[in-house]
Amino acid sequence: MRELLHHMVKELVDHPDEVEIEEMTGDKVTTLELRVAQDDLGKVIGRRGRTAGAMRVILSAAATKQKKRAVLEILD
Repeated sequence: MRELLHHMVKELVDHPDEVEIEEMTGDKVTTLELRVAQDDLGKVIGRRGRTAGAMRVILSAAATKQKKRAVLEILD
């Protein structure tokens, strides 16, 4: 799931080299912490959080296939 998120985010931002993703895997829950450059934070969140919401839906669908749950946290 980390690779999936990295691929989505690097296409959205102006500074793809500053994208950092930390993955913490539990028994059934995988938490992904996303950090991007301050200038790119708005692009990742989107208007009214639509872009972030869409990424969460995609990650959730991928996690469901693996019988897990995914949580995306966008850190500033």
